[in-house]
Amino acid sequence: MTRSLPMIIGHRGASGYRPEHTTAAFELAFALGADAVEPDIVPTRDGVLVVRHENEISGTTDVADRPEFADRRTTKEFLGHRETGWFTEDFTWAELSTLRARERVPHIRPPNTAYDGRYPILRLADLFTLVDEASAATSRALSLVAELKHASYFESIGLPLDDLFSGELADAGWADDPRLVVESFELTVLTQLRRRGLGARQVFLLEAQGAPADEIAAHGSAATPYAAHLGHDGLERLATQVEGISVDKAMLIRAEADGGVSPVPSVDGAASADTAPADTAFAGAALVDAAHSAHLDVYCWTLRPENTYLSEAFRTGAGDGAFGRWQEEFALVMNTGVDGVFADHPDLAISVRNDLTA
Repeated sequence: MTRSLPMIIGHRGASGYRPEHTTAAFELAFALGADAVEPDIVPTRDGVLVVRHENEISGTTDVADRPEFADRRTTKEFLGHRETGWFTEDFTWAELSTLRARERVPHIRPPNTAYDGRYPILRLADLFTLVDEASAATSRALSLVAELKHASYFESIGLPLDDLFSGELADAGWADDPRLVVESFELTVLTQLRRRGLGARQVFLLEAQGAPADEIAAHGSAATPYAAHLGHDGLERLATQVEGISVDKAMLIRAEADGGVSPVPSVDGAASADTAPADTAFAGAALVDAAHSAHLDVYCWTLRPENTYLSEAFRTGAGDGAFGRWQEEFALVMNTGVDGVFADHPDLAISVRNDLTA
């Protein structure tokens, strides 16, 4: 079967080269040729949407070094675990705007720490402007793939992301922009946005194990697991609710007993999307084919070249932060036929895509 060539999405910008979610990371992603960028979105106490990997920000900002915010450090229980730190929902935007970004994984990407303290936190509104300006400068219709984080939790504390996100889209003139894709690990918030008339393409994020947080909040131990969406019937149902799915790369490739890596045929060994039972949980190229048959796009996260993130067979002996044989893993993922890949180093993903074209 002929495979499509994927869109390259700068994961939190070019986060392999600059601290994630900063102006520098997003601008560099587009300069390197990314087709889109992906921000994670969380709210402030006063309802301003900001781009941060998580609402706990001690690992990505200098908040722990700011004595004026020492009393904001707290421990919270949410999403099934306890976490101690500083949380966006406990700050106003005016307060958060004084913080500066830091590299999230300095032990893996020490060169990025040279940029610590240079860049402020961005609002979603700032990123809309940045994408518009980059599109105009490059004469390309650059896209935004926005991930709404922890929607059921934020709704429970009076910060409904569907309402806040819809409002900011309207204010920025992005409500019906074809360049926008919205994704979440929770179907509920995507459904809420659809009911509000959002015209953007919607993507459901899926993991191989567990269940979505909104399902757990509503049904407890009876929550529908992610795996229930990965067979023929589940994909057909999803196609009535969203336009695409996005999966962990481990759902597309797997390590072999002999130390090699190969495409995953499916979770239970059925290689064909056409012949498997309706409840077969597909993976690998079979998952991509089955999703495409249901008229769903398929995205994959996250391509990274460092040893610590690569499948074991592609690691070298040079340390966690050294680049391994990333070209081989990237090509294996792209050859499954996915429609888009998230990459921390967009230029590296583009180089592999170019090689596949050649």
